[in-house]
Amino acid sequence: GIVLINDYSEIGCGSTIDRGSISNTIIGKNTYLDNQIHIAHNVKIGDNCIIGCGVIINNSIIGKRVVIQDNCKIGQKGFGFIPFKNKNFKIPHIGKVQINNDVEISSGCTIDRGSVDDTVIGNNTYLDNQIHIAHNVKIGANSIIAGQVGIAGSSIIGNNVKIGGGSGVIKDIESNSIVMGYPAVNFKEFIKNWRK
Repeated sequence: GIVLINDYSEIGCGSTIDRGSISNTIIGKNTYLDNQIHIAHNVKIGDNCIIGCGVIINNSIIGKRVVIQDNCKIGQKGFGFIPFKNKNFKIPHIGKVQINNDVEISSGCTIDRGSVDDTVIGNNTYLDNQIHIAHNVKIGANSIIAGQVGIAGSSIIGNNVKIGGGSGVIKDIESNSIVMGYPAVNFKEFIKNWRK
């Protein structure tokens, strides 16, 4: 494979892009990569994207008009062990991360690659700063997730979901929900319990 960089794209100082091993590494048209970025082999980034300083992207397919702010880590192995008596066996991860169109990911977020299935972020979803999304999570379209939220592996988040800051998501969330807390619950229930 090769590195294919399309027209009008820019790459900042100290950034590295690995050539493809199985397929080509692709940077779309009019995409801007800031300084000190690492793009691993076989990653595909769509047109009109902005990738901030210090971002590392592995095992990922990224759509069009995606913004990834500084110091995000996308597509690394997630947490997963099989415990043995004297040593824990780390579960291999073979899935990828798929980030769809018009997504914005703010600074310092971590999105794990899938273990068997893929981790998916739906169209027009916004992730605030310092969010962790574990392996195999599926987040629907038009969702908004506030800062410092953690989403447990294999959770499915519907469309048009809002998750309040500092929440811990440990189970699926239906579309058109607003949740907050640890564990995350319906927002009205959270406020009711908080006032006690």
